[in-house]
Parts: sequence; structure tokens; C-alpha cells
Amino acid sequence: MIKLKNKTLPSLLENSINLYGKNVALSYVNEKSLSYIDLQNKVENIKDMLLGQGVKKGDKVAILSRNMPNWGIAFFAISSIGAVVVPLLPDFHDNEIQNILEHSETKTLFVSKLMFSKIEQKSENLLKTIIYSDDFTIKKGNTITKSDEIITKPIVNESDLASIIYTSGTTGKSKGVMLTHKNIVFDAIKVLTIEHVKARHRFLSILPLSHTYENTLGLVLPILQGASVYYLEKPPTPSALIPAMEKVQPTHILSVPMVIEKIYRNKVLPNFTKSPIISVLYKIPPIRKILNKLAGKKLFQTFGGKLEFFGIGGAALDPVVEKFLREAKFPYAIGYGLTESAPLISGSNPQVVKYRATGPVMEGVSIKINNPNPETGEGEVWAKGANIMKGYYKEPELTKEVLTHDGWLKTGDLGYFDKDNFLFLKGRMKNMIVGSSGENIYPEEIESVINNFKYVLESIVVEKKGKLVALVHFNYEELEKQFQHAKDEAVTFAKKKAEELKKELQEYVNSRVNKFSKIYTVVPHVTPFEKTATQKIKRYLYF
Repeated sequence: MIKLKNKTLPSLLENSINLYGKNVALSYVNEKSLSYIDLQNKVENIKDMLLGQGVKKGDKVAILSRNMPNWGIAFFAISSIGAVVVPLLPDFHDNEIQNILEHSETKTLFVSKLMFSKIEQKSENLLKTIIYSDDFTIKKGNTITKSDEIITKPIVNESDLASIIYTSGTTGKSKGVMLTHKNIVFDAIKVLTIEHVKARHRFLSILPLSHTYENTLGLVLPILQGASVYYLEKPPTPSALIPAMEKVQPTHILSVPMVIEKIYRNKVLPNFTKSPIISVLYKIPPIRKILNKLAGKKLFQTFGGKLEFFGIGGAALDPVVEKFLREAKFPYAIGYGLTESAPLISGSNPQVVKYRATGPVMEGVSIKINNPNPETGEGEVWAKGANIMKGYYKEPELTKEVLTHDGWLKTGDLGYFDKDNFLFLKGRMKNMIVGSSGENIYPEEIESVINNFKYVLESIVVEKKGKLVALVHFNYEELEKQFQHAKDEAVTFAKKKAEELKKELQEYVNSRVNKFSKIYTVVPHVTPFEKTATQKIKRYLYF
């Protein structure tokens, strides 16, 4: 039983330092690690630095940095003086960063030297203080002295804002989600009812800390339990990841579907399709299961051989890939939530995961299906609990649209419960297409079929003039390899081949979906689709 003085981030950190002082807290994969006592000392130093720069309770302090131990140090230092963290996604465009800094009224920024160019031209003049996150040197600032102002360390309350997270959503304009200390700490504590993280566990962090998924579950949760978090010195490409996993031997990794789907399609599946004989055998279920189990053992070793929990969230996992993970006996788990719910509201661990389900509702959270269809039981998922956001920053009207007067969050997702009370999702309400006869068409379900066609990397299905159109990004790099003997013509060949594949793809999809979900045409999309932090396609850009 966790006993904190209160549900605030400073209270959580203090509790962990007292219990786990000598444990490894944060570390780069290949550098000296920080113990919990080291973490405390560094957080205290940065708190003093911020107070010395005149940062007060309620002030907004942004972080624009790749993942590193200093990200977490800055996060806990900011929240420990009652200031509000504004995490900025490294992938945000310069204009988005400027808009967020202006909208949030941020005056202090931690920025990594690699990211400084993003604010140098337009945003630097907005800021009073700029601190490099790499080494905590002050790039710009004006240290106050005690004679200027009495520096006191504020008291932090559960209801105080801890962070404003600007979502780069799939439906347009970024919104500032206001999460309190209680929202975040409550969610981290309740996740333990799904997966009991222990002090011996090692997390390998590969998702951006500026997203609430990695922030709460990949930083706050392991710190709560005295576990260790490791960061890559380089972006999480296979060449950086594989040796890191071998060295750290992580027990826990949080991921988005795209990561494991790429591994399956680029590394696993080619082994089953490279020869005609194996390809035929792989289609026979009993043999497929044996082959998948063998592939799973190899995959498990690639991940370091000690993995206990491979969490997948942020978007829907492809059903074919999930079937492989099940048959491979790979320790995957599914979770569901939103930035607005800090984030988790339902989930399962590898022992109880159910195919295509997001898991049971997390303890302490209520979920109801609003206005369910009497035949299917499907309706909008509404959630309620101490993890639900305070609202959207400076957006009272938008807040009213998603939060009811009695505290229910309208998630915008369509779902239903099965007989075991596992939550299943069908797709986003805004994405759902109503067919000519009134039937509900879920583009995500059609896309999962499209994405399992050879040479397809990703797709979105949209409605145009009453017809279903598939925008498809083919694997042009793979197509070009087939024509490498004439390099100058390879790109032309790849585009021509993609055009030829259109008809074949259409027939493939239409033979596998119901009559309402058949696609009218396929439109090749030469460049990858723009995506959010959790690798969901920004659909609104393509309608």
C-alpha cells in the first residue's frame, strides 16, 4: 500500500527517495547512472536555480528537449516549486512552438542545444529565462538576489496544475490539457492495479517524454516504485535500440503500435514469405503457430531476454500483428487512454490480455457507454475519475464540449463491453462514416486490411462524393530495390509499380470487407502521412 503525504509530485518524489535512495533512478544507456539520492540533489539545485530566476508558483515553464535524465530532473524541479510544466514535442514546428509559448504565457524554457534553433528566430524574445537542458547552464536570464526578493519554496497542493500538455491531435488545432498533481499521481498509483511495477524493474524509454503516455507511465510510475529508467543517447533507430536492449535488458518498454508493426512487417514476416514452400506452410494454422512461436523466442532475445511487459497504446494495434504476438507468446499488453485522462483509463497486463480488447476498466475509474446502440451495444465511451483533466487552458467552451457538469469525459471513441467487462474500441466518432443505407463504417477497420497488403506502409480511408477512397503510402524504397540495376530509373519504376498495385490492392481489400466497406478507388500517396506523437495519422489534413 502506497502512503504518500498527498497526491503531489514532490510528495511522490520525497517518498521514493526515502525508500529507494541507493537505487538507480535515471540514466543514459552508456553513461553513469543517477541514484535516487543523486536525483534529489539535482532536483534541489534546479529548484534553487528556478527560484533564483524569479520563477513563482503558477508560472509556466516549458521543456523542449529529447529524452534524457535531465528532462525528468527539470520536470520534478518545476513541479516541486508549484510551477506548471509545459512539455513541448520535439517534432512540433517552430510556429507551433511559438504559438504554445504565447498561449501558455511561458517565460522560462529548458531547451536542449539540438533544439535551440527551433526557438532562436521567433520565440527567444518571448522568454525571460532560457536554460540548456543538456547541462543546466543558463543561456539567458537574470538571477535575483535575496535583497531583491525573499525567495520562498511554495507549498504544492493536489489541486494545483502540474502540467499543460498541448496535444497535436488527429483532428486539428492543438489544445492545452490542464492536468493537476492529483490527476497524474492518482493515475500512476492506479496503474499498479494492472501491472505491479517493482523496484527491480528496468524501463527503456523510447517515446517522447513530452507526451502524457510516456510522462506518467514511463517516468512518474517507475519513480513512484523505485524502478530505473534508461534513455538512449541517440534517436530510437534499430541501430541504437538493439545494442541498448542487449545492455539494459529492460523488463518494461512502452511503445506505440507502429514500432512493433514495423518490426513484424520488416523483420519477422519476410522470413515466412521468402520462399514459396515456407509461404504456403505459413498459411496452415497449426504450422503458422509453431513458426510464430519460434519467431517470438528470437524476438524476445532481441529485446534483451528479460522483457516482462511490452505496453502498447496511443492507437489501435493491427489485428494481424496482435495475432502474431499472441501466438509468439510475446509479453505484450494493451492500454487505452487520452491526454485528457492523464492518460490511462483501461488496460491489461500480458497475463490477462484479450485479443482486440483494451482491457478491463482501471480501478478507481468509471467508464460508461453513452447512448449505446440497442443491437450492438456500441456507443461513445465516457470516463470519470480523479485522473480526468481540469479542462482545456483558456478554452472554456471547448472544455464544456467534452466535460459534462457532473465530471464525465466524452472521449470521442466508440466502444462496447463484452461479457467479461473488457472494453473494445471501434474507432473515433469523428472518423466514422455513415453509409448510403445508414450503416456505420469504421475506416480504421478497412485500413487494418489495407496495411497487411504487400508493399503498403500506411493508409487512410476517407469519404469523397459518397464513395470510399483509400489513400495509400506504398513502400517505395522496397519497390526501388527491385530495379536497382538501373538506378536512375528506380524511382520511376517504383511509382509505376505502385500504380499497377492499385487494382490488385482494391480487389484484395474488397474481398475481405463487408459490402458497405468496399473501397471505390486507391490513390497512391508518395510521401509518408503526417503524424502525432503517438504515430497516429493527422487525418484532418487529408480530407
